[in-house]
Amino acid sequence: MNILVTGANGQLGTELRNVSAGVPDRYIFTDVTSVPGVDTVYLDITNRDAVRLICDSEQVDVIVNCAAYTNVDKAEDDLQMADLLNHLAPGILAGVAAERGAHLIHISTDYVFQGDIALPCREDWPVHPNGVYGATKLQGEQAVQESGCSWQIFRTAWLYSPYGKNFVKTMRQLTAERPALKVVFDQVGSPTYAWDLARLICQVISGRKMDKGGIYHFSNEGVCSWFDFACAIRDLSGNTCDIRPCHSDEFPSKVRRPHFSVLDKTKVKETFGVQVPHWYESLKKCIDRL
Repeated sequence: MNILVTGANGQLGTELRNVSAGVPDRYIFTDVTSVPGVDTVYLDITNRDAVRLICDSEQVDVIVNCAAYTNVDKAEDDLQMADLLNHLAPGILAGVAAERGAHLIHISTDYVFQGDIALPCREDWPVHPNGVYGATKLQGEQAVQESGCSWQIFRTAWLYSPYGKNFVKTMRQLTAERPALKVVFDQVGSPTYAWDLARLICQVISGRKMDKGGIYHFSNEGVCSWFDFACAIRDLSGNTCDIRPCHSDEFPSKVRRPHFSVLDKTKVKETFGVQVPHWYESLKKCIDRL
């Protein structure tokens, strides 16, 4: 099969490159940005003709959309670009997939939920985004579902990896440089190691399980606050910074983050028979790679 990956130079796209190395399927990695030493095909996913051209020329069977506008605060002032990347572009990819009879795997987020209920979020829960980022991601989900293509949506949360900007890399640096810092303890969730999500996606494709359509939740097992997560990062990195818990209102934001965004993974585990590692075990693996 021929698999087209968008946003291939981001965290998940890069891990897909790593995980898919050596598999018999052919992966075509695309992005609008370039990385030195990395072979990536340029593709503007907001251009329907460009998407159609590459899908036809490469005989694409599956599209994996890892591209997104992910700056939650900036999205409040950049609605047009957030809407273009998170809403309209997935609709374009889904439309082209429908034309070709191809399958689309689309990545979404816990931010589609309000995050005010202290129970793991299930796929069939009512959605209620708090800001532009969550709202445009939800509209992207809806565009995919209404396109008529074969699709799967994987919602994830707190994504990190050895690549790009993320909480793990930031905390490693800050806890090495500063004697003390504050981290919020009233936002609770489950981190997601991008390698684990990439492995799941590859397993779905390699196992030809694209017929099991629908929305799925995936993050690592277990629950922690950002404070707990930061302390684990510090300890595993061998740093000694004094991390102190604080409330979210000590860090004013244009968007109210979900206070409880743990994702229920029952459906993804039962459907695909996957073992989901605990967040601490996956964090150790990432720290070792760093």
